[in-house]
Amino acid sequence: MAEVAEDTAAHLGVFVPPNEPRTPIVTVTETWPVRALLIGISVGFLALFVVLPIASVFVEAFAKGLGTYLAKLKDPDALAAIRLTLTTAAIAVPLNVVFGVAAAWLIAKYRFPGKTLLVTLIDLPFSISPVVSGLIYVLMFGGRGVLGPWLEDHDISIIFATPGIILATIFITFPFVAREVLPLMQEQGNDEEEAALTLGASGWRIFFQVTLPKIKWGVLYGVILCNARAMGEFGAVSVVSGHIRGRTNTIPLQVEILYNEYDTVGAFALASLLMLLAFATLVAKKVIESRQVHHR
Repeated sequence: MAEVAEDTAAHLGVFVPPNEPRTPIVTVTETWPVRALLIGISVGFLALFVVLPIASVFVEAFAKGLGTYLAKLKDPDALAAIRLTLTTAAIAVPLNVVFGVAAAWLIAKYRFPGKTLLVTLIDLPFSISPVVSGLIYVLMFGGRGVLGPWLEDHDISIIFATPGIILATIFITFPFVAREVLPLMQEQGNDEEEAALTLGASGWRIFFQVTLPKIKWGVLYGVILCNARAMGEFGAVSVVSGHIRGRTNTIPLQVEILYNEYDTVGAFALASLLMLLAFATLVAKKVIESRQVHHR
């Protein structure tokens, strides 16, 4: 038995010192009542705080039938909110991918003054309230802000318009891609890039043929998280949007307006779209995680 264990350890690349006493592995298990109690608490907590709220969204959305549900989604204001949400995500996510990959490349591959400051700034949106983030843009681009008079003179609208919503969304979501890609680049090191450079490969060729294939799952994972946050963002967007029906309301803002007007079916119908997005995000997240494990 000892010889078999040593052979297995050698096959796995694990060094086992010879002629040393082996400590037996002791598995500690709780008694059946304790396990049942822990399982019951976990299931009850999930049912109360996760399953029931999710179920209530779909129950309220279909309370008056499928026809009413579809009619609420086809409402012009609802369609405008959906279009604006998709447009905002379609602009914010690719920009954040470019920034995130570039920032991760810079931090992982080079040494330069201010590197620690850059890492800190990337994490800044995680520590600032989204409402404060939106207020910062109002103070910068609003009518009485720093650049407000100049923008008004040139007939440029940022606050209470689509550009302000996009800017606020970009700020809130830009850490996601960078934070997913940076650990991968730091773990993989620079050996392969340096070898490619020695062989005469250009910088772009090194990136697309050496670096990108190694970080593609991290990039996709960051894109999924970034997209989910972009579509579900409320606080920062609420400050800069102005809540103009059919123009500056995203899906979360439209849900709030409909709920305050006691249109529960309309509010929960739009909320169900966000729930479906959340489910799709979780599925994609699990698929990417399994692919990452498979390719290691």
